[in-house]
Amino acid sequence: MTAGDWKFTANGNVNVHYIGSSCEDEATPAVAGGLACRGSAGEDRTSSISNGLLPAALALGASTTQNGYDIAVTFGFYPGISTNDGSANLQQGAGQTNTALGSASIDMRQVFLTFGNDNMGQFLMGRNIGLFGADAILNDMTLPGVGAGNGNYATPSNTSLGSIGLGYIYTDWLAQIDYTTRDFGGFKFTFGIFDPLEPLGQALPPGTTAPPESAPGWHAKAAYKSDTFYFSASLISQKHNGVTDASDFDSFGFDIGGKITLGDAEFLAWYYQGEGLGTTALFLFGSDGLGNERDSDGFLAQFTYKFDKLKLGLNYGESNLDLATGEAISALVEKNQKYTIGAYYSLTDNLTLLGEFTDTNAQAHNGVENDSSNFNLGAYLSF
Repeated sequence: MTAGDWKFTANGNVNVHYIGSSCEDEATPAVAGGLACRGSAGEDRTSSISNGLLPAALALGASTTQNGYDIAVTFGFYPGISTNDGSANLQQGAGQTNTALGSASIDMRQVFLTFGNDNMGQFLMGRNIGLFGADAILNDMTLPGVGAGNGNYATPSNTSLGSIGLGYIYTDWLAQIDYTTRDFGGFKFTFGIFDPLEPLGQALPPGTTAPPESAPGWHAKAAYKSDTFYFSASLISQKHNGVTDASDFDSFGFDIGGKITLGDAEFLAWYYQGEGLGTTALFLFGSDGLGNERDSDGFLAQFTYKFDKLKLGLNYGESNLDLATGEAISALVEKNQKYTIGAYYSLTDNLTLLGEFTDTNAQAHNGVENDSSNFNLGAYLSF
């Protein structure tokens, strides 16, 4: 739609799935940071009608060209259909978190502006998806589906895990200022800063609070695209201020990977490695709380094949977290891994019917294991 020199756009999706899970027996010791779901109140099997890896989405944009510059703004609204995330009604605060009188919430993931042109490149300023880990999740075949479930579906979350923490670290949505170069024969490079994030999963000494971060985070990305091949590599870095100078630590990570398309077949793989980066989410369990970084790495490998309107796929991913130097063995997660088998049928150009089965395993440094599995049947409609 146009109004004068402005062009207005709208795009998004709605996805809904039935998800059935078989979780680890609650009597089995838990893996701290493990992503296999666990039973609750004597019940190991749960079910839900829920969003998958993606919440629903509505992204509104406005763009124009002025004085030779292409300028645009984007607002992205991401509502869920589950009732336990920020409900304004009586459901919140109840002892049971999925009850009547609840409401769905809106996740405001995108608020950003862009300006530039084909010669100078483009600046992006605002809240948008990060650079590190973005291509792994955006090319995950479970993106329109579910992949690994997110915990026990007796209390569903707005989104599932897909392969988050099971092959890649979640890229997240960051307040950032970035510059992307113009196209150099298929290559583009992006450099930027982002609002620094506090580390997660660290106990603070009694009577103390986490100090503010003193410097921004940094990230960068290089990408190449052709008709049959895509490649990218990204970096992320941030300094974390501890309660004392001795508990300060630095986080650094990179990922590298790509995909190749040969007719109806597609293969992709992404690998990441980090120091003080943590696992599953950015800077989750990144250090021992004493300023000693934990190393981590992981990968996602995937193969899909299209038979006319039907796409079949298999992916496997794992994420590993080492203990810090001198750290005692504990129930902290050492490895999260899973595989997903999926079938995706394009009923129309915009409507996909799909089914998946996922098996998830979590292993702790002390040898404890948690196992779970889930299946889902659902639909994904994009516009």
